[in-house]
Amino acid sequence: MPVPNNNEMITDLHIKEFIRQAHRVGDAGLTVCSSGNLSWRIGEEALVSGTGSWVPTIQKEKVSQCVVATGEVLNGVKPSMESGFHLGVLRARPDVNVVLHFQSPYATSVSCMKQKPTNFNVTAEIPCHVGREIPVIPYLRPGSPELAKAVVEAMLEHNSVLLTNHGQVVCGKDFDQAFERAVFFEMACRIIVQSGGDYSVLTPEEINDLDIYVLGKKTPLQETAHK
Repeated sequence: MPVPNNNEMITDLHIKEFIRQAHRVGDAGLTVCSSGNLSWRIGEEALVSGTGSWVPTIQKEKVSQCVVATGEVLNGVKPSMESGFHLGVLRARPDVNVVLHFQSPYATSVSCMKQKPTNFNVTAEIPCHVGREIPVIPYLRPGSPELAKAVVEAMLEHNSVLLTNHGQVVCGKDFDQAFERAVFFEMACRIIVQSGGDYSVLTPEEINDLDIYVLGKKTPLQETAHK
């Protein structure tokens, strides 16, 4: 769907699309039962999965409508207890319209490891879509202001974060981008876990090569020449 403009109003069609995308997340095994939550900016407001809702089977009565700038609830449905970082990321990142907090099996296993990976770049999809670096946030109580602050600060410069003993958060310009980041995040963690820790990662040179030939980014020399 197109990126919403600041004057767009939430309609029943938006709510139906939000529900469809939430079910897509559940169908992919990224959330189970009441784990995880989802938000979508539409103009100056946002749809947020409600407190206690099951993302894989969420229905309209569990979708909260909030003002992004203030967190004010407009439809009487209490948003997820993690709405603090959802709305915080949306406020801090005007390029972001979707935030997904999920707890997929392998990525959550990695979040519980005593010795967590310092490099997740096991395949090209990770630096290209998830991020070259994935910040690891120490355990902070779910729903706490401290966790919200830590997530927002980490996502100022990153699109994916790992929450120790908790789960993961990704963001994107739309549902597809956030979903892709979550799926590839889980894929990287599956490789890491199933390898028993005996895995290789792409070198910085190989990642730079992807930037140039896959993503079409300019090299520093090309940037200088362009100026």
